[in-house]
Amino acid sequence: MVSNCNLGQEMYELANRIFPICRSITGNGVRETLQILSEFLKKDGIVLDIHEIPSGTQVFDWTVPKEWVIREAYIEDKEKKRIIDMKENNLHVMGYSTPVDKWVSLEELKEHIYTQPDQPSVIPYVTSYYRERYGFCMSEEQLSSLPNGEYHMYIDSELIDGSLTYAEVIIPGNSDEELLMTSYTCHPSMANNECSGPVVLAELMRYVNNMERRRYTYRFVLNPETIGSITYLSNNIDYLRKHLVAGIVLSCVGDDRDYSIIESRYADTIADKSLKSILKQKGHYTTHSFLKRGSDERQYNAPGIELPVVGFSRTKCGEYPEYHTSADNMGLISPSGLQGAYETIVRWIYCMENNKKYVMTVLGEPQLGKRGLYPTISQKGSYDEISAMVDLIAYSDGKNDLFDISNIIGVAPYDLVPIVQKLESNELIRGEI
Repeated sequence: MVSNCNLGQEMYELANRIFPICRSITGNGVRETLQILSEFLKKDGIVLDIHEIPSGTQVFDWTVPKEWVIREAYIEDKEKKRIIDMKENNLHVMGYSTPVDKWVSLEELKEHIYTQPDQPSVIPYVTSYYRERYGFCMSEEQLSSLPNGEYHMYIDSELIDGSLTYAEVIIPGNSDEELLMTSYTCHPSMANNECSGPVVLAELMRYVNNMERRRYTYRFVLNPETIGSITYLSNNIDYLRKHLVAGIVLSCVGDDRDYSIIESRYADTIADKSLKSILKQKGHYTTHSFLKRGSDERQYNAPGIELPVVGFSRTKCGEYPEYHTSADNMGLISPSGLQGAYETIVRWIYCMENNKKYVMTVLGEPQLGKRGLYPTISQKGSYDEISAMVDLIAYSDGKNDLFDISNIIGVAPYDLVPIVQKLESNELIRGEI
């Protein structure tokens, strides 16, 4: 379970590569992002299985939309000076904008400008996926500084019969029971939301692929948020119902501020219990109920879907001021923030791999001393090192799994695994799945 301390920097550099790309729920921005991730994973022999789902495809109650093609977007004044240009920041164009080529007054221009008045220095992230319109985004400060005059609005875009793109990697284990990890690839130039999720997910693919033994099969999914997960579920729900043990949606996992879990609908799944048990050892983390959901945990927990999936973040989406603005830049995330998220999920994987309900093989309290597991001299303080072992034994009655015992005795689940292994090697305990 030892991790490489250089991985944080490696993930940060990968995030920096995909940061400039103009992504949306469809289009070449998604494909370009997946291509960069594919190249990154290729050195480990991992191949992204990329799917293209045609526009117009019915996916549950939704329809895959037309593909957005965006080539250029800017506003210029009469002197041909560009006031804003998506080449400088792709947040300047509203996502899914239809084309426009029109000279207008300042008053009319303002009807198509979006700002964030409570944060006057930032550019907001704005989209209109399911109603055709066009628009631009800029800071409130810039808008208020524009003089009266004529302005040229120009967007070179189109909506075509194309496709929605998603990717998956399935790494087989000894069982067809699965653990799912997923993130999304639809946001333009924002670092925490959402360059951080895909790069941490890519490193987790490498970790799992290099594991010597895998109890579970691992399913990794990269898709556009909401419509992408709905599309993925419409193609895979029957299989997931039969085989999914637990899943995690990774979003906003690059900052240094917090650790967070977004619970499943009733907070009663193995995904809830296991991730909380891992996070408890961080010293501080925030639990958000499903009422505060914000990402694709919504779709995995929807009525009729009801899969054991939770959300995981550093600081949850919508809970930090830079969220969905140009202030969510590469300075907001850090190698240490990405590393912390990665190591948290690595520990979750390690503990899930070793999670069983444990039962003692002898009646009564075992004699640990004759097996070399107990101090041979009894003195005040000599019991501290084995207290976790003794407590684990006390609750190994077949009723509690690794996470239950961790929560009862206050020892991290990943610290209990070596103790379990020592007891198993002495044939004092057995695990029941």
